[in-house]
Amino acid sequence: MLRAICVCLFVTSGIYAQGTSATPTTTATATKTEKPKKGPVFRPTKDQIKQVQTILIGKKLYTGEATGKYDDGTRTGIKSFQKDNGLKETGTLNRATLEKFGVELTATQKTIPVSSSSFASSDTSTSKSTKSTSSTTSTTGKPSDDSPKRPAPFRANADQIKSAQKILKDGKMYTGDETGKLDDATRDGLKKYQGANTLKVTGTLNSATLDKMGIVLTDAQKANVAAQAAYDAAKKN
Repeated sequence: MLRAICVCLFVTSGIYAQGTSATPTTTATATKTEKPKKGPVFRPTKDQIKQVQTILIGKKLYTGEATGKYDDGTRTGIKSFQKDNGLKETGTLNRATLEKFGVELTATQKTIPVSSSSFASSDTSTSKSTKSTSSTTSTTGKPSDDSPKRPAPFRANADQIKSAQKILKDGKMYTGDETGKLDDATRDGLKKYQGANTLKVTGTLNSATLDKMGIVLTDAQKANVAAQAAYDAAKKN
């Protein structure tokens, strides 16, 4: 009888041990969570880097060759360009920088939105932003979502650039072809036109220059101009 009782106790303790060892595995499995997926990374193509290097050479911001590869000289030139155009000095070609250069984006790149961190912020705007954040903080201690977001940079389309190139040619400010691309010669012509028409000399085909040339804006561009005006007004307040 004593032997039978010992055997029963041995079997029972084995079953209990198995049940106990299985518990941590189940718990560990249940507590596993999936990692959030990262968004797409914006990367310039080799041809786009070549175009930028060519533009930098023309602006005397880069003394190397248009190889289509990042090097120290290219990054330094990009930083100088970004500083002169109100962009954050990263030395890399993000969407905002390529658009400012007037380089055409690929279909895939157009699906990636412009990052707000691509733009430079001065000490003044930072302090204003801090004040705005503190004033729009709700009673729960969380910032309000009512603050305006900076719109995407204004961009002229190929047809508008062609029309502008024709006007510049007629005014003897440009001697190239009507390619629909903002090359250095077109930018130089735009600067001459802007200077002769009391416009801010930027060398870019902005909304004010298009309006002065009598070139009609698209509905999307009109919305962009309105959004930019609202953003600028909000920054002043």
